[in-house]
Amino acid sequence: MVTLQLVGSLRKELADSLSTCRVLVVGAGGIGCELLKNVVLTGFKNIEVIDLDIIDVSNLNRQFLFQKKHVGKSKAQVAKETVLQFCPTANITAYHDSIMNPDYNVEFFRNFMLVMNALDNRVARNHVNRMCLAADIPLIESGTAGYLGQVTVIKKGLTECYECQPKPTQKTFPGCTIRNTPSEPIHCIVWAKYLFNQLFGEEDADQEVSPDTADPELSWNPADTEARATASDQDGDIKRVSTKDWARSTGYDPVKLFNKLFKDDIQYLLTMDKLWKKRKAPLPLDWLEHQKLTLRFRFDSLWLCDSDQQVLGVAGYCQLFSRSVETLHFMLVDKGDGAEELIWMGNCDDPPAMDFVTAAANLRMYIFSMNMKSRFDIKSMAGNIIPAIATTNAVIAGLIVLEALKILSGDVKQCRTIFLNKQPNPRKKLLVPCALDPPSANCYVCASKPEVTVKLNVHKTLVLALQDKILKEKFGMVAPDVQIEDGKGTILISSEEGETEANNCKFLSDFAIRNGSRLQVDDFLQDYTLLVNVIHCENLEKDVEFEVVGDAPDKAPTRSQEEGKNVANGNKDSSEPSTSSEAPAEQNDILLVDSDEEAPSSSTMAVSMESGGHKRKLHDAETGEASAKRQHLSQPSADDDNDIIALD
Repeated sequence: MVTLQLVGSLRKELADSLSTCRVLVVGAGGIGCELLKNVVLTGFKNIEVIDLDIIDVSNLNRQFLFQKKHVGKSKAQVAKETVLQFCPTANITAYHDSIMNPDYNVEFFRNFMLVMNALDNRVARNHVNRMCLAADIPLIESGTAGYLGQVTVIKKGLTECYECQPKPTQKTFPGCTIRNTPSEPIHCIVWAKYLFNQLFGEEDADQEVSPDTADPELSWNPADTEARATASDQDGDIKRVSTKDWARSTGYDPVKLFNKLFKDDIQYLLTMDKLWKKRKAPLPLDWLEHQKLTLRFRFDSLWLCDSDQQVLGVAGYCQLFSRSVETLHFMLVDKGDGAEELIWMGNCDDPPAMDFVTAAANLRMYIFSMNMKSRFDIKSMAGNIIPAIATTNAVIAGLIVLEALKILSGDVKQCRTIFLNKQPNPRKKLLVPCALDPPSANCYVCASKPEVTVKLNVHKTLVLALQDKILKEKFGMVAPDVQIEDGKGTILISSEEGETEANNCKFLSDFAIRNGSRLQVDDFLQDYTLLVNVIHCENLEKDVEFEVVGDAPDKAPTRSQEEGKNVANGNKDSSEPSTSSEAPAEQNDILLVDSDEEAPSSSTMAVSMESGGHKRKLHDAETGEASAKRQHLSQPSADDDNDIIALD
């Protein structure tokens, strides 16, 4: 008869392992708060947690380690202090920092027996994935989107890495991205929908639209910057506390609303100097400057508003904004004195609201130098936004700990990808485990020799575009070094500041790069090497700067989104905030599984939701110093239909 020694509910050997091992928790938001509480109560004693964010009042309804008195403080630090009340003997180190900081290199990751991700954007997930692969440390990845969630385990050489399979476009975005630095149309659409609720619907602290002075990217003094703001001191002043109260006091004057939202707030954003050092600054709009164009549009082109497929010019959207504000105000008045709000329908049965969101989103796109979208496209993306659910975060955090216990017991092969579904499957299961898939031989990250082919025009592609748009945005690198395989070892791009800056404004052809040229790209921080084969092409489609031949990674979120699967996560509380600038939305976001029997998970992950036999991909749970390196795979899904956008 075998006698087991138990410490609480754990075997003594496992309990001892928990008390001595070092673990890293990346993220202290929605999932992170629940996870930190769980790990200390389970018996982990040596924990390090990192998060760049500070606590906002909107976090308090679901991130239960924080209280009102903590607003404005570091999430990581406050989470540490609160968790220590559960277990004062725990040794917890908190970092108020970005995991992308070069200080957290491969050697840093090698200090841990296990890394647990509780992130909210893909660029950070990609980076941690690469760092754990380089350090050969097990990683537990997680994410939530509304009532859906997932947990999976990544182990070098044993399982698929986070980037082995194409990922649908990120659907979750940090609040500071929505409010300060939108870079894709979906950011502006979400902002416009929030604006509708702030003006005409139910006000929600999670849906603030004014500039975010707590943006983690900023290092300026808000009090000093306030004095430099050039916003008007009239009714449109950005200092107004309640958007709805102010709008009501102006009688919902469309001109005053326009100048506040598209002039004053934008001018205020421009005072946040640090945001625009590496971004194109926004261009404020002024109603008077566009009045003549607006009047001409009213008479010449108003009929175009009836076409869902038509993209109107900025003058057209100025007029549509004005008209929709007036209509919505009349609707609010008609509801009577006791009626405080309109309800967002997000469909063709609510034309005034859709007109408002279309106009506001497109005006913001214009301000931030994006191509504007048709009403049809905007309606497709605006109608599928889902909230963060605290209980989903709690369930997923518990599953993370269960997988961690398997790893620390030496049973990595018993780990599973587990999906939390909205509805039970035919076997009445809400949680569906799936066997982990082996690594993909064609992965751009964990393959032994990552290689990719890029089609571009060498006479029109700048070195700076190669660095920023292809290597950083498309392939998710942080600080790439590029050497031309020309027999001379020509250095095209160096991560050392200033070393190759003179090359930035030159074309690739200026360095004798031509059809068939090969570029050796290294990112030493991520311990990642990629061979890029260049195909010269002069017949790319309009507005297309390059194409990746074959399976290609999806566009990675920009660095700014970090402060900001296959599900969306929830630190802020979902995965990513992170996003399609083109496709209306993908219905094939969720892979439905009708039984609870184990099956290969595939990185697109299986989720058993409704009881049908359909299969759909679950969208990415939103919704990186040596020389052997890897590359990233994250490609848009081909299916277009009802995208779910998870937001914090």
